[in-house]
Order: sequence, then structure tokens, then C-alpha cells
Amino acid sequence: MRLIIGMAGASGIVYGIRLLEIMKAVDGLETHLVMSKTARMNATIETDMKADQIEAIADVVHNVNDLAASISSGSYPTDGMVVAPCSMKSLSAIAHSYADNLLVRAADVTLKEGRRLVLMPRETPLHVGHCKLMHEVALMGAIVAPPMPAFYNRPQTIDDIVNHSVGRVLDLFGVDPGVVKRWQGLLK
Repeated sequence: MRLIIGMAGASGIVYGIRLLEIMKAVDGLETHLVMSKTARMNATIETDMKADQIEAIADVVHNVNDLAASISSGSYPTDGMVVAPCSMKSLSAIAHSYADNLLVRAADVTLKEGRRLVLMPRETPLHVGHCKLMHEVALMGAIVAPPMPAFYNRPQTIDDIVNHSVGRVLDLFGVDPGVVKRWQGLLK
């Protein structure tokens, strides 16, 4: 399986990092990473990692300005793409097919090829324009999966919350690395 991970400039870079970390441990899963300039900046603001340390986790790294990269073409087979986090700027560009960088171009290709595109928008509160953009990408075939914490699993740490959100996104690709505490119904 080959998945593209895009990291845009919204807060929440930890979701993209955790996706890469978890997928690294899954046999037969190849990751292609593309980070926006702002995502690279947010890495140092929100974590103790630099962009090159994050890139070292991925199998293949693409420059956001390389519109000739393999993942810019529908003829390059992938199983889909996750944008985590997804900024409103990138969401808007994806919704309007404004592919002026590789992250948006790869998302656009994912949609046009009928492959699974999962966007993890990280913004709050949302105004009507944000909601319209999410509606537009959903109509185009994208799955909008904001990282909203679940509490039935009784998270004890921030890692528990992040792992659950990332694990649920991986569920959408049929990948179960065992990080999601599954709902079993009410136990009596």
C-alpha cells in the first residue's frame, strides 16, 4: 500500500507526525510526504522536531514546489492521501482545484483518479465559508475528518487522543495498527 501524507500549515502537526510514525511500523506500507512551508515552520513551534526529522520518518519526501514529482501524476499509483493537518488555505485550494503547489496538486490528482482523500481540517471556530469549503470537498469525494476527540475510550493522555484520531483515519484505508480502543457497546 502506498499513501501520501500532506502536512499543511494549520496547528496540529502532531497528527501528521503520528500518522507517519504509526505507518512506519506497518509492513508493506509506503509513505510519501509533502510538507507546506508553514507546516515546516509549525513543526518547530509545536514540537521538538525539525522538518528534516519529520521527513526522516517518511519513505519518500517530496518538495512542495516540485510539481513534476511522481505524486503529481495520476499515472503514479497510490492508494490515497491524508492531509493532516489541513489548513483552511489548503482546504480552499483543494476545493477550487488551485494546484499551485505539490500538496494541493497531489490532492487534486487523488480526487480525479477516484482515490480516497482524507482531510483533517484544524480550525475553530468555523465560519460559514469554512463549512462551505468542507461541503464542497465532500461533494468532490473527499472525506472530511476533523480531529475531534472521542471520550468513550477514556483517554488519559494527549497521545491517547491523537492516536485515536489517527487510528480512525487509518481505518478509512483498511489499516488497523491497533491504536484505536474500539467501542464494544454498553457492558453490563
